[in-house]
Amino acid sequence: MIAKALGHPARVAIIEYLLKVNTCITGDIVNELPLAQPTISQHLKELKNAGLIKGNIEGNSVCYCIDENTFEILKDYFSKIINTVTDQKCC
Repeated sequence: MIAKALGHPARVAIIEYLLKVNTCITGDIVNELPLAQPTISQHLKELKNAGLIKGNIEGNSVCYCIDENTFEILKDYFSKIINTVTDQKCC
C-alpha cells in the first residue's frame, strides 16, 4: 500500500512539501501545487490510508504532517536492502 501511495507524482510532491514546511492545512497544499482542491484531498486520503501522513483537526480544517513512525520503518527496510545488495557477490 505504501509503494502504491508513493507511485503517483502528486503524492510525492505532497510528501516533499510536507517535509519542507513540517505541517500544513489542505489549503496550503492547494496553493502550492497546480491541482484542484478535491484532487489534493483525494491524494491526502490515500497518503493517510497508507500511513505516510497523519492529520489533526484544528477548527474547521485538518492540519497534516509526516508520520515519522512509518518513515522510520521505511528507512530500516531500505537500509537492510542496501546492506544486503552491498554484501552480495554477483557473477
